[in-house]
Amino acid sequence: MNMQKMLKDMQKVQGRMAKMQEELQGTVYEAEAGGGLVKVTMNGKYEVQAVRLKKEAVDPEDVEALEDLLLAAFNEARAKADADSQQRMGGLTKGLGLPGM
Repeated sequence: MNMQKMLKDMQKVQGRMAKMQEELQGTVYEAEAGGGLVKVTMNGKYEVQAVRLKKEAVDPEDVEALEDLLLAAFNEARAKADADSQQRMGGLTKGLGLPGM
């Protein structure tokens, strides 16, 4: 393989990756738990944008249930952001013919 061509290709991919990271950071991911009792909105930088609770989710006698719902929603939102990032970024390195990419 031509080393100069490979370096040019890698520079192009690097530029596309930087642009893709910027886009991902601005993407918003929403997840819910408990059949919609808890909703969490997070951006691609894993910054929480909003947390919405239905009144039925708040039971002073069972705070642990609400905590579990919040954890589930946060984890699902993060998983969605991670999966989207892997899918988008993985497509950038295809076809380069580089080992491990």
